[in-house]
Amino acid sequence: MENFDNYEKEKKTINIYTANGVALAITGMAAALFGIPFYFIWGSAFSLSLQQSLLFMLLLVVGIIIHELIHGFFFGLFAKNGFKSIRFGVMWQTLTPYCHCKEPLKIKHYFLGALMPALLLGVVPVVISLFNGSGLLLILGVFFTGAAAGDFMVVWILRKEHPETYVQDHPSEAGCHVYRKR
Repeated sequence: MENFDNYEKEKKTINIYTANGVALAITGMAAALFGIPFYFIWGSAFSLSLQQSLLFMLLLVVGIIIHELIHGFFFGLFAKNGFKSIRFGVMWQTLTPYCHCKEPLKIKHYFLGALMPALLLGVVPVVISLFNGSGLLLILGVFFTGAAAGDFMVVWILRKEHPETYVQDHPSEAGCHVYRKR
């Protein structure tokens, strides 16, 4: 790991309650953005059976765990100490699961790790649903697009930083510390 003594450190965090509100807004927008084309392609035959509804609930729980594992996988790829630098947990006050990388990453790598769950669990299932007519995949994709709201918000507050700048997850809040050379 690089020595960060000659770096200026800035805390950048998001409010987790605001993130929950943003998640609802993103979920609604994703439902409209993806649901309207789904409706025009597949018609009004969209429904979930009881069995599919139970499967949906199971996949939500499993998907939340996979969401955090995806973060950990991509952060671990770029962390100097690899997967030893990855920690998982839950912010119990807000029932928010998290993945934490204990060492700084370049912003370009951090962005990749932050956005991959939205892509793999959100966008990909929705696109597949448009081709195969699966309402289950559509709903899961919409849900997991909205579930990435906190990730989108952190990427948004870092969007003007140089891709080679270092960023480290905040150990106890939703957000990070940015390290800029002095």
